[in-house]
Amino acid sequence: MKHRWLGIVGLLFPTLLFAQTVAQSEPGPYARIAIMRALDGHSVEWEAGYVRHLEWHRQAKDTFAWYSYSVWASTERQRWIIYATFGHTAAELSNPVSPAEDERDNLINVLPHAQFLGNGVYEFLPALSRGNGVPTPAPRAEYTTVELNLGAGKAFEAELAAEQPKLQGETLWYRMVVGGNTPRYVCLRPRESLAAILDERVDQALPDKVNGLISKVTVETLNLRPNMLVNVIPEPGR
Repeated sequence: MKHRWLGIVGLLFPTLLFAQTVAQSEPGPYARIAIMRALDGHSVEWEAGYVRHLEWHRQAKDTFAWYSYSVWASTERQRWIIYATFGHTAAELSNPVSPAEDERDNLINVLPHAQFLGNGVYEFLPALSRGNGVPTPAPRAEYTTVELNLGAGKAFEAELAAEQPKLQGETLWYRMVVGGNTPRYVCLRPRESLAAILDERVDQALPDKVNGLISKVTVETLNLRPNMLVNVIPEPGR
């Protein structure tokens, strides 16, 4: 009997180990997405300071992957920086690396030259998306912000979920949890080029059925900043 149990355990152990490895590799549901801009006349100093601050994250052995995008096409936010980290659990977001030292370095290198204009926690919505919630670090991305009428969230999600099988390419939807006016959703579509974004714009448009649920939609084009990444390996541009 003892040998029989040892054999069963021996058979189960690789399966349990594989299941644990898969569970650990699955990204969490939450993203932190924030935005800042350089103060007037401080663009050069701000960029240098932000790059120094990201180096602090590397030296502190921060395990988070930090993305930075510059807003390329926008009516209001051109050249602003959207910085974000994706695929976290609530516990991970609650325990960032050395928060006091992080804030101190920010005060020295970034805050004298920048204005922070938003910081929110978003939940990834796999039923609406194509992808796992952690964006491919492609050179370009389309970034859509949707603000809904109060109480319209469930109907909006249901309509997008019905359209999900038609999605072409990586399309990541997130719902704001904290950090601003709700209901608010953002959609990130990483692409290799501006041409790819433009070629797919009709197929990726919001369904007509949600028009009555929406109070405002903003569509922007982002450029990934290779010199402003931590633990992210960008894809080569084409």
